[in-house]
Amino acid sequence: MEHDRQSSLRPATSTQFVIFNLFGDYIMPRGGSIWTYKLLHLLELLNVSERAARSTLSRMKKEGWLVTRKSGRQTQHVLTRRGRAILEQGNQRIFETPSERWDGQWRLVVYSLPEEKRELRNQLRKKLLWYGFGNLAPGTWIAPHDWRRELEDILDDLAMRQYVTLFTVTQTGYTSNAELVQRCWNIPEIEREYQVFVDHYNTEYRTAQAQFDSAGGVDLAPEDCFVRRFWLTYDFQPFPRKDPNLPMELLPDNWIGASARNLFTNYRRLLSRGMGDFIDTIVLGQKRSYTPEDVGTLAR
Repeated sequence: MEHDRQSSLRPATSTQFVIFNLFGDYIMPRGGSIWTYKLLHLLELLNVSERAARSTLSRMKKEGWLVTRKSGRQTQHVLTRRGRAILEQGNQRIFETPSERWDGQWRLVVYSLPEEKRELRNQLRKKLLWYGFGNLAPGTWIAPHDWRRELEDILDDLAMRQYVTLFTVTQTGYTSNAELVQRCWNIPEIEREYQVFVDHYNTEYRTAQAQFDSAGGVDLAPEDCFVRRFWLTYDFQPFPRKDPNLPMELLPDNWIGASARNLFTNYRRLLSRGMGDFIDTIVLGQKRSYTPEDVGTLAR
């Protein structure tokens, strides 16, 4: 099955996001560098033209995400420390374990910045959203998880500790925890988007699973497994920015987010088996024996 760069899930794609996802999921775990001609080959499989790829790679180099190294007539593209940091952060959220138990404590971030520091305030908001905080009131954000260590790093990076106060509190007022969730997060909209993801991939997964389990073996080529696995992950990766990963007791019954994550995890594992050592051979120039237990950093 040929996968296009556009679908009902992604009516338009960014070449830069495609390259970021390629580095984060396939190249960074294998050292963070790749020969340019091999990178262009992988992007071609993903229907990214050479012209668009070279233009975007040049821009990403100027922006400090990548650097190049030359060896004779060949060039490598290499992740910078900055590029690696943002991709590691992204992988942390995409593959984080769903919350099950909750200690009943809310973590509050309260800030007050002068108007001339509006841009700094916007940067903090983006970071808080990334870690699943919900906006309770102007300058007040809450989350059920303890992100203190990450928040302290963020506040140091932004040099804004003096403007922010952190609290750990128990909700004891007239508003229930369920009402707090309703105020701070649009759970019905997140459910709707998860349902679109499940509807899009469930049949494809079941069909592929039947092919893998059939006595005659798998009809899917390693390249096709790579392409499927790439777009599956690309389409799932926006959810950590939308889903705050609330504990189950704060979520609706039969939470579809759990079904979507199970589908994502199981289909990725299946496609990882079908991919075999395809990516290792391209990125590392060597073959690797894959086992079902290889699903760690390389085949999650």
